[in-house]
Amino acid sequence: MDVTFRDYDPADADWIVARHQAHYAEAEGFDDSFGALVAKVLARFEATRDPARERGWIAVDADGARRGSIFCMTRDDDTAQLRLFLLDPALRGHGVGQRMLDAFTIWARSRGYRRAVLWTHESHRAACALYARSGWTCRSSTPVTSFGRPLVEQHWDIVL
Repeated sequence: MDVTFRDYDPADADWIVARHQAHYAEAEGFDDSFGALVAKVLARFEATRDPARERGWIAVDADGARRGSIFCMTRDDDTAQLRLFLLDPALRGHGVGQRMLDAFTIWARSRGYRRAVLWTHESHRAACALYARSGWTCRSSTPVTSFGRPLVEQHWDIVL
């Protein structure tokens, strides 16, 4: 699959919010509060980003069309947080998600982070399988009601 990664640009923000909102509304029935959360995460990233330690990538196809995103944000001095990881479902199963996760991991390690964390939901089965294959460990699973529906929230981490 001919997909490359480029750095996030603030002009990507509306696309990221819209794609996350549309995908999770269709795939999992999430309400509009999910898009609002994505917008809040991006606004914080843009307002407080430390370029030496935080980065966003946009996956683009050969035509330059956006096909996914992944972000490295600082949780604390030793901990990176994986955020806003999304890949067009048509590209899943072609190794693109693994390449995106590897780019995150290599970059976070090169910036001195000792571990990385992420928050997801059990229903994101393909992503959870990718995390497990890549050495991440699920540390907790908690039933919650979020985004207008019952879910099982998960927290994962990995030593870098």
